[in-house]
Amino acid sequence: MAEVCELHPYIVARTGVVGVQVYVRMLFALAVALQGLVSVPAAHAVPGVCPPICDAIPDSAWIESGSIPLAPAYRWPALAGLAVPVTTPRFEFESWCASPAREDDPRDFAVAAHADVSNPPGQWNLHVQVMHWRGDTVTGGRTALEALEWARMALASCQLTAAEVSPSITTSTPMDLATVISDGGRRIMHTYVIVDPASSSLVELALWSTVPPTVEWRGVASDKEVFDAMAFPLCAAYLGSCR
Repeated sequence: MAEVCELHPYIVARTGVVGVQVYVRMLFALAVALQGLVSVPAAHAVPGVCPPICDAIPDSAWIESGSIPLAPAYRWPALAGLAVPVTTPRFEFESWCASPAREDDPRDFAVAAHADVSNPPGQWNLHVQVMHWRGDTVTGGRTALEALEWARMALASCQLTAAEVSPSITTSTPMDLATVISDGGRRIMHTYVIVDPASSSLVELALWSTVPPTVEWRGVASDKEVFDAMAFPLCAAYLGSCR
């Protein structure tokens, strides 16, 4: 199963929603087959895997702390231990952009949690958020993609709602988005958002600091490397659809 998980982000990227549905069915069939070969009592189920833990974000869904940008300087803690449930999850940059509320926001129906690390002025702050939509992955995956499109639109209109806030998109694909945001030269934010339709999940990672930051944003991994590190844990945390 480890080999399947390693291929997961690439299979999703190349197949689209229909291909994802077929892929998830294959994973489910494989999981059933393996369960028949190895009997594991329910009392010994691995904690932090969904199912059965579908009403909370599994511990295994969080990005590994050593893969978070600026980890050598900040030695970020394990995020599962910091996670706090969220009932109305929003993107961190929305507070900078003064983004208006959205009617019938699909994020209100997601299972979500965030983990934050706050630091003094001049140091980088960290915010990571995981959202998951329960049910079939075709519907949930489409909803997660819709949430990503909302992020794209909110950034595009950011200067209309917050004139001094200037986003600069560095990566934009159907399933991920990376942006550098300047707040009037006073603050700077690097934010990443990825969607994994196969698990009906979305992950947001944001780091921000007052200007000038004590630790320079230099030698940080590429957007793709950060996206891969954010997406990979979802393969183990959400093996198939959560119902």
